[in-house]
Amino acid sequence: MGYFGRLLLMFIVYLALTANFELSNIALGVVVAAAVAALLRPARQPLGLQSLPGALWALAQYIVILLKDMIVSGLQVAHIVLSPALPIKPGIIAIPSGTDSELATALSAHSITVTPGALVVEISDDGMMYTHVLDVTQSEAARLSAQERRRKLFSRMLQ
Repeated sequence: MGYFGRLLLMFIVYLALTANFELSNIALGVVVAAAVAALLRPARQPLGLQSLPGALWALAQYIVILLKDMIVSGLQVAHIVLSPALPIKPGIIAIPSGTDSELATALSAHSITVTPGALVVEISDDGMMYTHVLDVTQSEAARLSAQERRRKLFSRMLQ
C-alpha cells in the first residue's frame, strides 16, 4: 500500500472516529492522516508469500508461549501475595534485547510487562531493558533463555 492508500485509510478512520463532517474537521483530518501516513511508511519490503507460513507459525508459537508464561507467572505472583511471609526480593535487572529492531525490542518489553511479576521501566538506546521484578534471586539464565526464545520468534515474524 502506497502513501496515498495509507493517507486515504487514515482519513477514513479519522472521520469514522470523530463522526464530525464539518469542513474544519475534514481539513484537520487530512492533516492528521497525512502526518500519520508519513510516519507509518514501512522501512522494508512487505512480508512475502514465501515467508508468510513461517511468520504465522512463529506468531502462533509466540502467542502460546506468552499465554503459558502469563498463567505460570500469575500463579507464582498469587502464591507470593497469599504467602504470610511474603517471600520477595524486588529489584531491577537488565535484560538485553539481543536485536537491532526497535519493533522487536518493543514487543519483547511488552511481553515482559504483561507477564505478572515483571515490568520494563526503561529501555536504553542500545536495547537494554531495565526490568523491575519481584524476585531478583531467580535464575538469570532462565531470563536470558526466555529473551533469546522471544528474539528468535520475533526475527522469524518480522523478517
